[in-house]
Amino acid sequence: MAGEVLVIQTGTANIASVLAGLRRAGARPVIDNDPDRLARADRVVVPGVGALAPAMARLERDGLTAVLRDRVAEDRPTLAICLGLQLLCNGSEESAGVAGLGVLATEVKRFGHGVRVPQMGWNQVLPGNNCRYLQRGYAYFANSYRLANAPEPWRTAWSDHGGPFVAAVERGDVVGCQFHPELSGSWGRDLLVRWLEGVPAGGSPC
Repeated sequence: MAGEVLVIQTGTANIASVLAGLRRAGARPVIDNDPDRLARADRVVVPGVGALAPAMARLERDGLTAVLRDRVAEDRPTLAICLGLQLLCNGSEESAGVAGLGVLATEVKRFGHGVRVPQMGWNQVLPGNNCRYLQRGYAYFANSYRLANAPEPWRTAWSDHGGPFVAAVERGDVVGCQFHPELSGSWGRDLLVRWLEGVPAGGSPC
């Protein structure tokens, strides 16, 4: 069993599906926005649906921004989902003038003109050769904004919707997914299991 996982509330997340997905992967998820508990937690999930501005306001109100930045900077096990990934960036066109956490040196942009938004449904994920947790497969997306550029020195997986965009990033035990692994069937469950157990794809525990 993967043990306890702390799930923080951004105020705009579908917590129920994330909790259910983690339980299917063998974890015991607990919701808590206490900064001290976030700092001590073995594994943390940052879910999100919606816009960057209200989510950042919730993180700042609860005193979580500095602690979350430190976790990611130290490559401690952290999984950011959908808006959770975008919160790690410098900012987003969706919330002009609002700073994100700034641990990914890139901006979140809206899909280009002539592209159906939001992107709703399944799309292929193509990881780079150096990815540890991410594998090739199909994931469920629900997004109108995306990372167009791969932030260095993160490992990157790509997808395509009117052109290539970042499907996910990883570094150490930090994984950020634009897609929803908890809604991505057995492929998504397997990704959650690998991250929860610290076992890279096709490898032994780190």
